[in-house]
Amino acid sequence: MALRPLGEAAPMATITQVSRAAVSSRLELTVRGIVLGALITLVFTAANVYLGLKAGLTFASSIPAAVISMAVLRPFRNATIYENNIVQTVASAAGTLSSIIFVLPGLVMVGWWTGFPFWPSFGVCVVGGILGVMYTIPLRRALVTTSDLPYPEGVAAAEVLKVGMGSRALGDSEHEAVESGKAGLLAVVGGSIASAVFYFITKTGIFPQSGEASQYFRIGPSATGFGVGLSLALVGAGHLVGLSVGVAMLAGLVIAWGIATPLLTALHPAGGPAADFATGVWAHQVRFIGAGAIGIAAIWTLANLAAPVWKGLLSSLAASRRMSAGETDALPRTERDIPIGLVTIISVVCLIPLAVLLAAFLSGGVLAGITIPLVLAAIVYTVIAGFLVAAVCGYMAGLIGSSNSPVSGLAILTVLGASLLLLALSGNLGDAAKPALVAFALFVTAVVLCVATIANDNLQDLKTGQLVDATPWRQQVALCAGVLFGAIVIPPVLDLLHVGYGFPGEPHPIAPHGAQTLAAPQATLISTLAKGVIQGSLHWDLLGIGALVGIGIILVDGALRRAGWLRLPPLAVGIGIYLPAATTAAVVVGAIAGSLYNRWARRQRDPRGAAQLGVLLASGLIVGESLAGVLISGVIVATNNPNPLQPPFITDAFVQPSTILGLIAFFIVIPLLYRWMQRVSQGIAR
Repeated sequence: MALRPLGEAAPMATITQVSRAAVSSRLELTVRGIVLGALITLVFTAANVYLGLKAGLTFASSIPAAVISMAVLRPFRNATIYENNIVQTVASAAGTLSSIIFVLPGLVMVGWWTGFPFWPSFGVCVVGGILGVMYTIPLRRALVTTSDLPYPEGVAAAEVLKVGMGSRALGDSEHEAVESGKAGLLAVVGGSIASAVFYFITKTGIFPQSGEASQYFRIGPSATGFGVGLSLALVGAGHLVGLSVGVAMLAGLVIAWGIATPLLTALHPAGGPAADFATGVWAHQVRFIGAGAIGIAAIWTLANLAAPVWKGLLSSLAASRRMSAGETDALPRTERDIPIGLVTIISVVCLIPLAVLLAAFLSGGVLAGITIPLVLAAIVYTVIAGFLVAAVCGYMAGLIGSSNSPVSGLAILTVLGASLLLLALSGNLGDAAKPALVAFALFVTAVVLCVATIANDNLQDLKTGQLVDATPWRQQVALCAGVLFGAIVIPPVLDLLHVGYGFPGEPHPIAPHGAQTLAAPQATLISTLAKGVIQGSLHWDLLGIGALVGIGIILVDGALRRAGWLRLPPLAVGIGIYLPAATTAAVVVGAIAGSLYNRWARRQRDPRGAAQLGVLLASGLIVGESLAGVLISGVIVATNNPNPLQPPFITDAFVQPSTILGLIAFFIVIPLLYRWMQRVSQGIAR
């Protein structure tokens, strides 16, 4: 039987009516679902932390979490689509919270922390995450209910849930339901095994241990290069972000390495290896151009959000007044949020532990004498900036998906704003206070970033809930639970990866000598920006050039939109400029591969079902390599060996052959995996 999209088989009302008749009560927010969501959280949060530190990208875990949930709960006859929706909500919220790694490692890089103390790290995640949930509740109507935003990942998760549970609700054969569930689980598990095995081979040195194949060269006085990351996880990420974003990132890659790097190296020629020269100019100059482009794209988004955000607030207040007047029964169940009054109370109460966290961070240091004004300023900044970034992230998640939302750009704007504010408040404390100000700016930015990332996920999940007839307030409670579970998992995983691999530029490295450091590109950039503002060494000129580039991209994207052509999202172009070339190239490969697969899927008997299997395969590719990376970090820590899988016969002389072998394997495995998924899809269709 074919994987059947609900919209082609039966209306949502039919499934809802049959589901209600099939169970004695509406099972939605259950202890069983919360516990299962917590267990799935362990896997996807660890995977997202690793992927974010390695490549500066995270992935939405809603779809694989939904597939796993349905597989686990299927033996329970009273399991419902609503309960499975709660499970994916918990797991995806926790996985999304892992984006804190875009900032928090910066405290290690600037030498303020030597590891990740549990309670401060936990506190930042919990307080920022709960505020993120609260801030997006009044935005739900404007950005979800009455909006035409596509919410690609939210819609995909809803369709996966409908496919998995719809057969049971409509009384279809158990065989059909089992076959559909098996195919989805097979896609996730198969992709995970393939990417994990590929990663393990890389760590033996048979494929390049750097995880990339790169070539740098000179053209007259200039230098540049190109490369591709031999990472199936990045291929999976490219599939999920789609062709439009992939093309935009390719444009950013061309700007960075085809224009900016050759031009800047030609302006200031230098000797030495071409690789050192080109990467040095890119890291210290070109990336700031990318940061400026990302920042202007985020500002542009904010400017477009004022009207829908205001309408959403008015709608939420009106609904709250109806509930206060005793009209709860008249309010549709699908419109019942956590009451706005309770939202306000929770938001205010969260400011108490936030104040404690901020004061504890400053205690005993050179800034202790001005703790009160700094803490008050940080709280006000968090409240205002937090709401603004929640609105932007929610909008962009609806437009292009959670995995591609402008969290990086907003973190850049946030750290610039926080650094300038703290610098103004600190007065003339001297150079001795500057490291403390840098660290405090990063700490405040981390809280705001948690607000942004949860808002990024919250509205996506609420869109899924809307499509499966879920109750918003129950999902919002589940989101808070997901925040708590994620906050418990993230600090120890960060510590493990830090000890196993280390981060670039940290003054007190503790990773085994020679270990391949995790690039943590966003944390590197954001900590550099904080130091640049406070120490007066920031390249404002390069940021300005980047802003002009961003404006040009916005104009081009607008022209493409009016012409009805492929879009060029400005944020994605900026990301393509400031991510390493090998990372960007691998994501582009994945976007192209996913586009070709989806083109094939559209010609099948069940196009949506076939496309869903591709999404699940991509999710598996990410999960497998990410978990393998976490596992290897544990082995590195346990053995104090930076290359625990490398056999003695693999020496430096094998670098060139390993690169060739890795490239050949990489470009053979990718089409084989997609061909396998085509056969699985066709097998189900028969």
